[in-house]
Amino acid sequence: MRIKRLVAGAVGTALAAGQIAGAGAAISAEMMKALGPGEGRVDIVAWPGYIERGDTDKNYDWVTGFEEKTGCKVNVKTAGTSDEMVALMNEGGFDLVTASGDASLRLIAGKKVQPINTDLIPSWGTVDDRLKSAPWHTVGGVHYGTPYQWGSNVLMYSTEVFKEAPTSWKVVFEETTLPDGKSNKGRIQAFDGPIYIADAALYLKAHKPELGIKDPYELTEAQYKAALDLLRGQRQIVHRYWHDAMVQIDDFTNEGVVASSSWPFQVNLLKAENKPIASTIPEEGATGWADTTMMHAEAEHPNCAYMWMEHSLSPKVQGDLAAWFGSVPAVPAACKGNALLGDEGCATNGMGNFDRISFWRTPVSKCESQAEGCVPYYRWVSDYIAVLGGR
Repeated sequence: MRIKRLVAGAVGTALAAGQIAGAGAAISAEMMKALGPGEGRVDIVAWPGYIERGDTDKNYDWVTGFEEKTGCKVNVKTAGTSDEMVALMNEGGFDLVTASGDASLRLIAGKKVQPINTDLIPSWGTVDDRLKSAPWHTVGGVHYGTPYQWGSNVLMYSTEVFKEAPTSWKVVFEETTLPDGKSNKGRIQAFDGPIYIADAALYLKAHKPELGIKDPYELTEAQYKAALDLLRGQRQIVHRYWHDAMVQIDDFTNEGVVASSSWPFQVNLLKAENKPIASTIPEEGATGWADTTMMHAEAEHPNCAYMWMEHSLSPKVQGDLAAWFGSVPAVPAACKGNALLGDEGCATNGMGNFDRISFWRTPVSKCESQAEGCVPYYRWVSDYIAVLGGR
């Protein structure tokens, strides 16, 4: 089922890739003009850990209060990759999706999401100015969602093996001897998603400047081949390709994995269990995500969807979510006065790293940094599947 969804996302990408540059020319659905009573439910596709109702820890619950206040029951379908999210939105039956930048423009170009009337969202004015008109959800001056959270893909590592934080992503990209005197072969993981090619490109940008990589999402054929070659070599040392956060946690706990790209969510959960885990952003920088709550063009529960978007921007929800996931709030006011996050929580989660992050976005053939053009995302999908298969 996962491969089918990944391929379905790729097909949607291939159809939409040529439209992305001009996505603003055709608005996917008419913008809502006014809100009515709630429909009784809202169905959301979200990243793991993004919508909590206290099942894991009763302190982290931003669903129950919303349901009691609005009468809108929240139903969540988690997805492990952006391609899976795109495929689910293509299938339909959902009102909202927490889309990263490598999915959002595809959804806009594919007319799967509708423009948002920010006048119907009172808290819009509290959103971080860096995110309000971000190019991954704003096309032609039209907003297609409300910012949710942002952060970096981190290098998670075992502090029993690394007494000091690794300074380079080399420990997961190339076979090497780790500080405990053992090889990293079979002890590292890589992300199970085509967008991970950008992580390889970011590493090569620093270590092979002769390739001329300017942007990890804008790769010429030669640069792209170099990234694939690096990933084919990495395959020989990977214990597992992960997309399920809980599987990654289990591998670090029980399977001897000691280093991998990860999300702050997994780091926080392992630390909460007093596991010997830490994370860092190495010298090459990191890829990352700035996620947007987007509304399906044919949402069956639009009023509850708008109510959820407003709720999601409250400082309380933003701060609690940032504390739980290890992310940075889209609403700066959440950084102060939140008991779970603490007044230093935003700094700890990387508020100051915004300019060090290469945020996920969909690669297209007509790119700004390379005059000869770039390899489009549908190629990334098919070629990464080949890498996973040993080809």
